[in-house]
Amino acid sequence: MIWRIQPRAACAALLLFCSVLPLHAQTYPDRPVKIIVPTVAAGTVDLVTRIMANDLGTILGKQFFIENRSGAGNTLGSRDVAHSDPDGYTLLMSSASGQVISPLIYKDPGYDPLKSFAPIAPYAEGSVILVVNPSLPFHSVADLVAYAKANPGKLSYGSAGTGTVPHLTAELFKSAAGVAMVHVPYRGGALSIQDVIAGNLQLTFEASSPLLPHIAGGQLRALAVLSTKRIAELPDVPTIGEAGYPGVLAASWTGLFAPAGTDGAIVQKLNAAINASLRTEATRQALARLGNVAKGGTPADLTDLMTADIKKWTPIVQALHLEPQ
Repeated sequence: MIWRIQPRAACAALLLFCSVLPLHAQTYPDRPVKIIVPTVAAGTVDLVTRIMANDLGTILGKQFFIENRSGAGNTLGSRDVAHSDPDGYTLLMSSASGQVISPLIYKDPGYDPLKSFAPIAPYAEGSVILVVNPSLPFHSVADLVAYAKANPGKLSYGSAGTGTVPHLTAELFKSAAGVAMVHVPYRGGALSIQDVIAGNLQLTFEASSPLLPHIAGGQLRALAVLSTKRIAELPDVPTIGEAGYPGVLAASWTGLFAPAGTDGAIVQKLNAAINASLRTEATRQALARLGNVAKGGTPADLTDLMTADIKKWTPIVQALHLEPQ
């Protein structure tokens, strides 16, 4: 269920802001706007984008609709947006997977994460959780590691694709724990989650939003959250640091981008609308139900977020010698 925001306060602030924009930006958008999500439907990026698209449509008065283009570690959709007309009518909602990690792994993803896009705003952030099929005798990270060491290569983990945060996080965990597990990449996190539930895979590392309903329903068992603090939605689940691996940390952020060359006034208008929506309680609650917290901020804040992640993940990718699968 997508919750609509109460538009009065958000729209009042935005109208004041828009009155100082150039005329062409004041009339934007005058037709529906497409947001490309480079993952399959029902994954984290897709779910939070639906909240944002609903809010932007309410505030700006035109439909914002989603088109899922998954594959190649989130790079397919990102590449398509990078080569789209920079008119503000084709946008990209992405994450560290497509905008940071995959460009480090794929020799030619078809875009430069910092040069090919005009950042608009950070949107939300959620925790990454290690989950297993509940039929397995693993009730802690220690149980999982003990079995993996005794049975090298017999555990398989799914990911949203080679070069995604779940994939790289799992490789980081394998290195830290000294275990061997088989990677099974999918075209999106929702598909790998389904196979863990079905018992075709044993585990996955995924963002909290698509996992929480399955954890609550007993279809998945959470062993650890990969953050420095326990999360409110799972107060009894330890952090990965409490489980003995404090260096295995990951978060799933999302941000909105336009093709490079998009008019700065349009970027400003979209940024103002996003920040207005994130200040509403309804939107914050909708994100919280997905295990996410509102971020918001400036285009420069999104660039800084990407730059910090590039610095974080580059040595890990190089040390693990990761290649596309």
